[in-house]
Amino acid sequence: MRFFDILKLSLRMFKARTMRTLLTILGMSVGIAAIIFLVSFGYGLQNTLLKKITTSDALVTLDVTLGDENGPEALDSATIAEIKNIPNVADVIPILELAGQGKFGDITLDVNTVSSTASLLKNEGLKIQEGKLFTKEETTSIVITTAVAQVFSKPAEEMIGTPVTLALFQNEESEQTSQGLSFTPENTYTIVGVVSGEENIVYLSLDSLTGFPLTSYTKLKVKCRSTDILNLVRQEIEQRGFIASSISETIDQANKVFRAVQIVLMVFGMIALVVSAIGMFNTMTIALLERTEEIGIMKAIGASRMSISMMFIMESTLMGFLGALGGVILGYIEGQVLNALINLVASRFGGESVDLFFSPLWFISTVIAFGAFVGFLTGVFPARKASHIDALDALRYK
Repeated sequence: MRFFDILKLSLRMFKARTMRTLLTILGMSVGIAAIIFLVSFGYGLQNTLLKKITTSDALVTLDVTLGDENGPEALDSATIAEIKNIPNVADVIPILELAGQGKFGDITLDVNTVSSTASLLKNEGLKIQEGKLFTKEETTSIVITTAVAQVFSKPAEEMIGTPVTLALFQNEESEQTSQGLSFTPENTYTIVGVVSGEENIVYLSLDSLTGFPLTSYTKLKVKCRSTDILNLVRQEIEQRGFIASSISETIDQANKVFRAVQIVLMVFGMIALVVSAIGMFNTMTIALLERTEEIGIMKAIGASRMSISMMFIMESTLMGFLGALGGVILGYIEGQVLNALINLVASRFGGESVDLFFSPLWFISTVIAFGAFVGFLTGVFPARKASHIDALDALRYK
């Protein structure tokens, strides 16, 4: 028999038993949709997290802090000069993180201050909500997070231009006491930008801290020329007694966790798919019983075993393919509806909208191919049994 003749015979089930065939395809779609929905949720969470913590600059940057008691005692200008001399180091950004208080008009607010150069703001990949980041020349300009604006119940744009007076607190530790030292910069700062952030943080220029009794920076950001030499630079820094870490380590750990989560979610989806496959197998078995007499007639007029087998296999594979295609569409719709509801709730409470569902093209293609393969497998046994039916027994079958 010709291929198109076999295909027409396979498609007859869609006309003869339309409702049963559609319900079988729907069952397969539900199983595939469960896989798409759950695994896409895992990928979406992974992408959302990585977008929050990574930028192109962050991937080539090391965080350098002080090591053990036997190592260097301070991260000062001499340390910066020493690290800059290491091959393949593009830049070293000093950071001073201190607790502080900001006076916004008549209101005083406890804040965390991050004093550094203008290049830190670009390196951190801060997301601008309103205004801009301060430049190297703007030593009296500061950038605040959206959390600070929310304290005053003001939109971010209304915070731009607000004058702020800051007080910084530095701990002086000794063997017996730990006393807080206060420092108030001479100049009054002006807010020029608001960035996304859930903590009360104020970013300001180190150049504005004239007269500050600085003994050591909190940490250094060491920017390398490429990711290929990141580990070599790290080794050089650690040999000098410092501790060096990179965001890539966090990303690797996060990817391992999310891979495990995706596998667990896929297992739950596979359970639904197995149930759907059993339903498809049942449909094909019933189709075999209903068409036994037809198979006998086909054999009597010369149809080969291969042609009869192909008829059942093509029918089951087609149902599996259509079920997988419908499952992808159904899973995508489910994800988008749930994502819209979550973002609606988040916006009501002042949160940011996120995309919690993501499906790579290779994953969708694999799922569709896998659905067709499952359909193929469910048709193998009925096809084999149909091809071995005796023509006379089939003609006598009632």
